Amino acid sequence: MKIRALRIFVPRAIKRWLPQSLFARTLLIIVLPVAIMQGLITWIFFDLHWQAVSSGLTDSLAGDVAWITETYEGAPADLPRLAARAERNLSLSVAFKPGETLSTNRKQAYFAPEDRALEAALDRRLDRPFWFNNRSYNSWVQIEAPVRGGVLRIYAPRERAFAASGWIFIIWMSSATLLLTAIAILFIRNQVRAIERLAEAAEAFGKGVEGPEPFKPYGAKEVRQAAQAFLSMKARIQRHLEQRTVLLASVSHDLRTPLTRLKLEMALAEPTSQTEAIKRDLSEMEHMIDEYLDFARGEGTEAVEPTDLAALLAQARDDAARGGAKVTLTVEPGLMAEVRPNAIKRALDNLVSNAAGHGTTVAISAARTPAGSLEIAVEDDGPGIAEDRYEEAFKPFSRLDESRNQNRKGVGLGLAIVRDVARSHGGEVFLARSTLGGLKATIRLPG
Repeated sequence: MKIRALRIFVPRAIKRWLPQSLFARTLLIIVLPVAIMQGLITWIFFDLHWQAVSSGLTDSLAGDVAWITETYEGAPADLPRLAARAERNLSLSVAFKPGETLSTNRKQAYFAPEDRALEAALDRRLDRPFWFNNRSYNSWVQIEAPVRGGVLRIYAPRERAFAASGWIFIIWMSSATLLLTAIAILFIRNQVRAIERLAEAAEAFGKGVEGPEPFKPYGAKEVRQAAQAFLSMKARIQRHLEQRTVLLASVSHDLRTPLTRLKLEMALAEPTSQTEAIKRDLSEMEHMIDEYLDFARGEGTEAVEPTDLAALLAQARDDAARGGAKVTLTVEPGLMAEVRPNAIKRALDNLVSNAAGHGTTVAISAARTPAGSLEIAVEDDGPGIAEDRYEEAFKPFSRLDESRNQNRKGVGLGLAIVRDVARSHGGEVFLARSTLGGLKATIRLPG
């Protein structure tokens, strides 16, 4: 059981550190193996080639230093001749510093393997303490060894101690890595952009917004297939909406014609209690047909445009106030949003009229959240709805008679219409308990 739990835990722990975007993950898939491969090649190069070459060079230099120190101690007076021979044959500069002692501070080289190689060679060849400086001079290595009466200081060309190909190899490897990474970024970005454009087109279609240019599939074969599938789905949905709109227009015409004739006959008939009841039934039927058509029509073909929400909310407040409700409005003047004005007005009218029909006090507010989205809230002091029935309230034709007073002119489509309008804008509707004691309905739209 412990082994199984470990196998499940480790991948989850690793996933938390992995990048989330497709671009970063693809780049990681390409660059990480290249970096690992080049790291292994570099390690093998320095372990097998550079170390072997540098060990040979440093060992030769250490042998020359040992020969110079031993020769000097055998004949100190012959130093000028020894220095000349070392300069001519070994390219070494030799100087005697009488009365001095070995330096105690060591400046580490920028490339530590150089220090280790030279120190190991000098330690093998010299039978005395030594000191060297590999950092102060760009082209020289300074080596000191104690002799009788002072210190023998030797300057050796850097190429006599270390293989210069190490740095060149690192520069070439780094340049190749940067070049390959740049090429990978360009190609990956082009492929990921195709997926991003497909996502943008799908989101825009979900909100009913058409971009300035029509979406065209491009990119890899699989991305083009997904884009073609999206365009086919989009065409089918648009064809379905157009057919539904035509059908509803026909139904509206067919139903309104006999209703109009009946209303005319009732207007010409003798006023009795029976004719008054028939008139009320006809009015209710007309209202029900309008509500059905509003629900099925959705946003239709209305275009998105900058809309003054403060004006729409003020109009909804005034309409509810004329019906006798006490309505308050809290909204910043000139609050603008990119919406379909008629669809949003229909949703607001439904929320406000429902709140006014089930309570005596209605509070309307609208503001932008710190995240940039727009929230419109409508609250009432009515009986409210039980929390476990919030989702049921959005279902078409749901009346919730136990929780809300039945609206005689409604058929249970008010909240369904509001959710349909909100989702067509890429938003959502949420229900909650109001601070007034009734129901709070909040429309949240993207910024």
